[in-house]
Amino acid sequence: MQNPKIAALVFSSGKVVLTGAKNVDSLTKGLTILGNQLRSLDADIPEKLICTIQNIVTSADLGAAINLNTIAVRFNLDRVEYEPEQFPGLVCRLENPKVVALLFSSGKLIITGGKELDDSKKDLIKIISGLHGIGLM
Repeated sequence: MQNPKIAALVFSSGKVVLTGAKNVDSLTKGLTILGNQLRSLDADIPEKLICTIQNIVTSADLGAAINLNTIAVRFNLDRVEYEPEQFPGLVCRLENPKVVALLFSSGKLIITGGKELDDSKKDLIKIISGLHGIGLM
């Protein structure tokens, strides 16, 4: 779809995956458009479609370069993976909320795995707090 810009995967089981929505309103609009398109092809689609958010992906910029080696050494090693030969980012897994953050030396990061809109915000606050705690911000 172009407006909203969303990709849809439609499975024979009746399940649908929508990706690329920037907010809940565009997700709802995309689901409505998809339902109407499938109905126009004589598919037996109910009028009321229900969606569940499974994974929210967020990007952020800390506004400064960060030293991933220092973070890897000083952060809780049970939650951090950093192998620059394999992947240029540091992987940080948080438990509450259960999300994964990818930190890059540029100061940019990606947070994925959130189920609620506030999960990414909570994770970002924890990461910034942790960086302050080890003197990197």
